[in-house]
Amino acid sequence: MAIKILMTADTIGGVWQYTLDLARGLLPYGAEIALATLGAPLTKAQRAEVGELPNIDLFESTYKLVWMEDPWEDLAKAGEWLLDLAHRWRPDVIHLNDYPHGDLPWPAPVLMVGHSCVLSWWQAVHRTPPPVIWNPYRDTVTRGLAAADRVVAPSAAMLTSLERFYGPLPPSRVIPNGRRLHFDEKTPKEPLILAAGRVWDAGKNIAAVMRVAASLPWPVYVAGETRPPVSEFANVYLLGRLSSAELAPWFARAAIYALPARYEPFGLSALEAALAGCALVLGDIPSLREVWGDAALYVQPGDSRGLRAVLKALIADEMLRHNYAQRARSRATRYGLARMVGEYWNSYLELRAAPPRARRSSLSTAVESKTPSLPERGDPAWPAEGPRIAPARNAYSGNLVEILDWAEPGSGR
Repeated sequence: MAIKILMTADTIGGVWQYTLDLARGLLPYGAEIALATLGAPLTKAQRAEVGELPNIDLFESTYKLVWMEDPWEDLAKAGEWLLDLAHRWRPDVIHLNDYPHGDLPWPAPVLMVGHSCVLSWWQAVHRTPPPVIWNPYRDTVTRGLAAADRVVAPSAAMLTSLERFYGPLPPSRVIPNGRRLHFDEKTPKEPLILAAGRVWDAGKNIAAVMRVAASLPWPVYVAGETRPPVSEFANVYLLGRLSSAELAPWFARAAIYALPARYEPFGLSALEAALAGCALVLGDIPSLREVWGDAALYVQPGDSRGLRAVLKALIADEMLRHNYAQRARSRATRYGLARMVGEYWNSYLELRAAPPRARRSSLSTAVESKTPSLPERGDPAWPAEGPRIAPARNAYSGNLVEILDWAEPGSGR
């Protein structure tokens, strides 16, 4: 039973890997996907990845994402482009991997996935409510979520965050992320610690591992994008930004994987490490506890002494290391790609069979009082430079990529 899906994806972060994995998994189901990209031009490698998937028709754009500086005019233009694509391509389901276009007059039911968000990142990293400059972002996300027919999050913790910051939500469910990676269990592990993610992202907290590296007997290797100036840390080796294929051998070699995150809605990098047989040392936050249970060792993200002690304990005790590696590998089997794809497929079928759209307008009405509608083109409220809800200048724009590490896969890609 073929289904046509219009799916959006940004090309900047980890949603890209998730999108490719989902599209690949949907091949046996006969799903046809119109993939509409936003955010940045595709790289040569990304274009090659799409070219390997015969069920994808690619439609490219570089419209700004909702977390970028002054995105409002681009969001409106992207909405027009997406609606035109939907009316020409005639999908059965709209799958949105970002929030701002949920309340467009779509010709098909909308499934929206909340991979991450600025407000929950800010709260986790700064331990304070987001500043008022993010109110236009909040209002836009609230409208988009409320207008969707189904909301999905990769963890119950992330779904709770969406409800906390943007509720009430439409019918929602948790579909954990999944990967299909094959590592030889007989490959010998080497005495090294691996960390992966954007080095400067306070949510990933990779810098915490780098700060304790000098006191560890094993070297620390860090895969991920850096930004000048890069401080030098003793016993730390920077690998730079790596693709999934380039990162896989490092997962296979590393005996320990460290991700003392302050914010991580799911943690695909930890899943990749677990599948490769690494012992996991993770930040003690609700989402990672939810995903990994007793299959990992946990540290408070701000506790350097505790992080150092846990890493030294694993280095010193081979049996302990082996035990936690086996626990992680066993737990990782819960998060296979086939399971994730099957749950999305069932959601698509349910949405396609549901009665049309009245439920969505009532949900949108529930939040109209606190979220003003984005002006449409031609509306007198539409100024030349974009909707009036945009702040004159986003004082945090210089840190936006730091603020939003959408990227969940390990390399911070």
